[in-house]
Amino acid sequence: QVQLVESGGGLVQSGGSLRLSCAASGSIRSTNTMGWYRQAPGNEREFVATITSGGSTNYADSVKGRFTISRDNAKNSVYLQMNSLKPEDTAVYYCRLRWTWPRAVEYWGKGTLVTVSS
Repeated sequence: QVQLVESGGGLVQSGGSLRLSCAASGSIRSTNTMGWYRQAPGNEREFVATITSGGSTNYADSVKGRFTISRDNAKNSVYLQMNSLKPEDTAVYYCRLRWTWPRAVEYWGKGTLVTVSS
């Protein structure tokens, strides 16, 4: 079994910063992609950023230049540094772990709430 546990959410004022963390445990393939997704009230879950085990990153246009994703492969952890936060960043942020070999598998954390006040 693989478990993902997020932490670091909270309440911050517009323009502030937060750092999210996600730790994975269990039987994990070394070649994988970890990422962050978010879901605001009344909206569908949306992509925020991903990072491969080789370090390649991808970001949603809405967070480019403000958010930075990183990971520590030895700790099976992924981080999301969020700067210049805006009220529209308010959402539950979910961590995802995925690999495609020998078969496609993905795991999700339970989420951590980020609230940005104006």
